[in-house]
Amino acid sequence: MMLQGRVVLVSGGTSGVGASAARAAAREGASVVVTGRRREQGEKVAAEFGGRYVPCDVADVAQVRAAVDAVVAEFGRVDGLVNAAGLTSRGTLLNTTPELFDAHMAVNLRGPFFLMQAVVADMVRRGEPGAIVNVISEARRGGAPVLAPYVAAKAGLAGLTRNAAYAHRGDRIRINGLDIGWTDTDGEDAIQREFHGAGDDWREQASKKLPLGRLADPDEIADMIVFLLSARSGVVTGSVLDWDQAVVGAHD
Repeated sequence: MMLQGRVVLVSGGTSGVGASAARAAAREGASVVVTGRRREQGEKVAAEFGGRYVPCDVADVAQVRAAVDAVVAEFGRVDGLVNAAGLTSRGTLLNTTPELFDAHMAVNLRGPFFLMQAVVADMVRRGEPGAIVNVISEARRGGAPVLAPYVAAKAGLAGLTRNAAYAHRGDRIRINGLDIGWTDTDGEDAIQREFHGAGDDWREQASKKLPLGRLADPDEIADMIVFLLSARSGVVTGSVLDWDQAVVGAHD
C-alpha cells in the first residue's frame, strides 16, 4: 500500500498508460481521480476501483484549472499528479501545419505545464510535500521523421520536468519523468492503423523487430509510476528515466 491515504490525479486516465496508472495507484491505496475527454470511458475506468472521474481536455487551460479545483474541493488536496494525457498524431517537419503543431503543444506540453502549476500551487499553499510523474517519450531525443511536432513538445516536457523539480526541491515536491518506448495501447493501435496502414497482425510484426520480442506493457509502466509517486523512491527528483528496451547512445 505504497500510496495509502494519498490523493492522486491522473490526466489521460481514460485509457492506455493513464488508465493503468490510475488502477495501479488505487491498488496501492490512493484515492484516484481520473481526467480525460471521454466521459463514458473515464467513468468506466474510475468505477473499477471506486475512483472519481472529472472531465478535462488538457488542451483547455480553463478546464485544467477547474479539474484541479474540483479535486481540492472534494478531497481537500492533491498529493500526486500523473501527466499521462498525450497526442501522437503524425507530422513531419515539411507537412506539419500550424494547427497540428499547436495541438501537440497544447496537449503534450501546455496541458502538463498548467496541471503542474495548479497542483504545485495547492501543495505549496498547504506546505505539504508531493510527487509528480510526467509520462514523456524516448522519442523526445530525436524520434522518427513523422513525429516532428510530438518530439518538439515532449522534449519541452523533459526540460520542464527538470526545471520544475529544481524550482520546488525546497518545497519537498518531487517531479520526475519517464521516457517510455513503444507501448501496446489502444491509442497506438489506432495510430498504426490510421497513419501506417497496419493490419490486425501489426503487434506481432512489430514484436519481431524488437530486442526483447514484445512491445512494452502499460501495466509495467504503471508500476514504475507508482514507485516514483511513493516514498519508496526516496529523494529522487528531476530525473527523466529511460523506460525502454532501446539503449540510448549504443550502436554496433
